[in-house]
Amino acid sequence: MTGNWNPRHLSWNNPFITAPLLYEDVTVLHDEDALPTESIRDGRLVVEKWEYLPLIWGPTYATGASVTGRLGKFDYAAEIKNAALSSRPESWDLTQIGFDHPTVNARVGVRPNEMWNFGFSASRGSFFRPEAEPGLPAGRDRGDYDQIVLGQDVSFAWRHLQVWAEFYGVRFELPAGGNADAIAYYIEAKYKFTPQLFGALRWNQQFFDEIQTAEDGEFQWWHDTSRLDTALIYRLTAHTQLKVQYNLELGDDRGGSGHTFAAQLTVRF
Repeated sequence: MTGNWNPRHLSWNNPFITAPLLYEDVTVLHDEDALPTESIRDGRLVVEKWEYLPLIWGPTYATGASVTGRLGKFDYAAEIKNAALSSRPESWDLTQIGFDHPTVNARVGVRPNEMWNFGFSASRGSFFRPEAEPGLPAGRDRGDYDQIVLGQDVSFAWRHLQVWAEFYGVRFELPAGGNADAIAYYIEAKYKFTPQLFGALRWNQQFFDEIQTAEDGEFQWWHDTSRLDTALIYRLTAHTQLKVQYNLELGDDRGGSGHTFAAQLTVRF
């Protein structure tokens, strides 16, 4: 629904093994603690990593309903779901958090010609789970604190070259410390060298704003990060392909840096 990566996230269509950085790199926020000040202040993860939230959790299979359509050069989509874009799989089942505080997502796209596609997305909905409610201020519930996302996406295709890009501004409304704001983007290109061999390159960055707390003043709520992804894809047959990937991650002074190598064999039926 949001952006242009989700429709091509499956292994056969995604030239990389991993998702763009903004979809898989967790932040210091978690959805069961309404006042995660210890994590934010120290800039480190203090509970299990799977409990923390990324800016957007890739394709979110939350419970809800959607509508899509096309009018000439324009296409549109809207949906209502029970969990925010950053929500983890534990929140997607309707029996887990219900539908009391739904999230609304929308996207409008325009295709001026066969080469270009532009899109604009928006989302708003509560990101806290019910476990966080005992820690909220008196008279408040988790529906008073939303994740707000505004995004733009563009894709381009010409002969053997395809290019995709997404840019997002994200805000988490917090009970203490004001708003946790971030911006993130990536630019990705795939080139077809032969009918079987492809190469891909992706540049990712995300930047986190400062928040204000009564105890510690202003400080950046998470690490700025940049990452370069490279990949080669070889189509062995019409139903099998092999990928190899290398990632170089460059964090700020707190985030550190790292290298990742990966390989993947895909078989489709």
